[in-house]
Amino acid sequence: MNHKPKAIILLSGGLDSTTVLAIAKKDGFEPYALSFKYGQRHVVEIEAAKKVAEKMGVNGHKIAEIDLRIFGGSALTDEIDVPKDNLSENKAIPITYVPARNTIFLSFALAYAETLQAFDIFIGANAIDYSGYPDCRPEYIKAFENMANLATAASTEGKGQFKIHAPLIHMSKADIIKTGIALGVDYSITTSCYDPSPSPKPCGHCDSCLLRQKGFGENGLLDPLTQITIK
Repeated sequence: MNHKPKAIILLSGGLDSTTVLAIAKKDGFEPYALSFKYGQRHVVEIEAAKKVAEKMGVNGHKIAEIDLRIFGGSALTDEIDVPKDNLSENKAIPITYVPARNTIFLSFALAYAETLQAFDIFIGANAIDYSGYPDCRPEYIKAFENMANLATAASTEGKGQFKIHAPLIHMSKADIIKTGIALGVDYSITTSCYDPSPSPKPCGHCDSCLLRQKGFGENGLLDPLTQITIK
């Protein structure tokens, strides 16, 4: 009997991670989702992740609770305003960068993977839209992969080699959306806003909302959450 290889999918409930889940399934992996409640102001993404996991079908969905507010240092975890209507092409690291977040998330995913005897981890890191995020660069992904194969019993005992998959790393938001639509992704159940209202309606003005709207606009579509597009 042929068994599909298991894979851990870092699933935020956002557009990118949902597309990654669809890609992993298309590529023949048996997906296990991992989400984080980490003190983020946009905690609504946890509910979105639950909806995505249920609708798209995963073999397990873990939600890890950690509190990065104890460190702060980010508009997502501290009393710092989320920038609005300020989408620019500069390469400065945005204040929405959460210190070491992807390293923390990937470390949890690595632990989950090792317990499942899974050797594939998928992350929605992207170096095009947010090239200022140091933990979204290809060289970072490769470095973490190297570390994973040095730091785990499974790899050092020769049971397998860990692979960190970042299929969106060189894709624009428009290309990501085009890929997801081709794979049947329902983006109406995802969330991207960094500063949603309690309703939880997206603000439509933070970098994440603007990039999302622009990506839909470049595909000739409206964002299903806001019915807004930017061309």
